[in-house]
Amino acid sequence: MTTNTPKRSIRNTSLAIFTFAAFMLPMLSWSAENCDKPNNDFDGLYCLTKVYLEADKELNNSYNKLNKLLNKQQKSTLKRGQLAWLRERNDQCSYNNDDGFFVNMNCATSKTTTRVNFLNERVRECNAGSCRDSRLDD
Repeated sequence: MTTNTPKRSIRNTSLAIFTFAAFMLPMLSWSAENCDKPNNDFDGLYCLTKVYLEADKELNNSYNKLNKLLNKQQKSTLKRGQLAWLRERNDQCSYNNDDGFFVNMNCATSKTTTRVNFLNERVRECNAGSCRDSRLDD
């Protein structure tokens, strides 16, 4: 029986670790996923970042959709407008100092969703046959 004791002990320990992991890992990830009431600033940042990343994905999709509808000159105008918008967003929503680089995620998300709406309006105009070049570099 002494030869079975180490095997049983290892099996019981493995079972205990597996059980702990099975119950605790979902609880740990739940705290980060519970964006209604984040537990701390890092959970809050995680939630804000998830929303920003989705807005950024929508921005890229809208930009590419509009870009496909434009001629070469219009694409150049759109690109100039987009780069100007990026500089403005960065200036208004982030800063650098000796302590590091800081981004206001609410500001960045708000600016990004506003830009998505703007690009989608241009897509609708172009699909309707009335692309207004003057609006592409706004």
